[in-house]
Amino acid sequence: MKVKDHSISGKEFSLVFNENYEMYVTEPKPSQADLPLYYKSEDYISHTDGSRTFLEKLYQAVKGVALSRKQNLIKSYLHNKGSVLDIGSGTGDFLKYLETKSWNTVGMEPNEQARGRAREKNIKVEASLDKLSGSFDCITMWHVLEHVYDLNEQIAWLKKHLALDGFLFIAVPNFKSWDALNYKEFWAAYDVPRHLYHFSQKSIQRLFENEGFQLVEVHPMKFDAYYVSLLSEKYKYGKMNYLRAFLNGYRSNRAARKTGEYSSLIYVITHRKI
Repeated sequence: MKVKDHSISGKEFSLVFNENYEMYVTEPKPSQADLPLYYKSEDYISHTDGSRTFLEKLYQAVKGVALSRKQNLIKSYLHNKGSVLDIGSGTGDFLKYLETKSWNTVGMEPNEQARGRAREKNIKVEASLDKLSGSFDCITMWHVLEHVYDLNEQIAWLKKHLALDGFLFIAVPNFKSWDALNYKEFWAAYDVPRHLYHFSQKSIQRLFENEGFQLVEVHPMKFDAYYVSLLSEKYKYGKMNYLRAFLNGYRSNRAARKTGEYSSLIYVITHRKI
């Protein structure tokens, strides 16, 4: 499939299917030196805390609810509050929220602008994983795994730094969802070339089980179907049709009740034998 970078460069990329892992890979893959150029936009909301447009205001309004749900999800697995590393921590709002709930937190965020905003909120955040040592009771990656440059290297790092009884919480888009199949090359969650990998449930399970992890549970992110449908409408038709986007988001979530294929999914992963 050919997919266009709708948000920044306008360049076209290919999604190449990997049968062994049931996932797509973005090609050509930008060099590590060039990749940061594809993030330089005020429209990249996770790096800016923007609230200029309706979509940004909607994102910020929902974020407060999402932070609470993420914390509750983590707490349901780690009953004794411990250390949390948030990889790709953006402007630090998730870690700030966790601190109010007495978690020990640290973030990793490669984007200088986002990292600066997080530090303004007195969040401890490092620029790279090389700056971090030791193990963590919980490691979170909220819509980050699809961005990492070397997937195998990242998973190996997680294996080394997750505590023996710890948990990973990994959220990624799902190309087998109804909204992905509906919008095809205009599906906003392909977001090439920032998203270098595109996962199914089978691909996540295989990638992590190959490194000795165990997939414990999968949880839906139901709001994503609406948010992604809004952006997909803009990419496909040149403007957001709010009613159609809402209906398509609803259709996607309704279909997923039977299939389990929600627009985005949270994977709970551990070393522990359960």
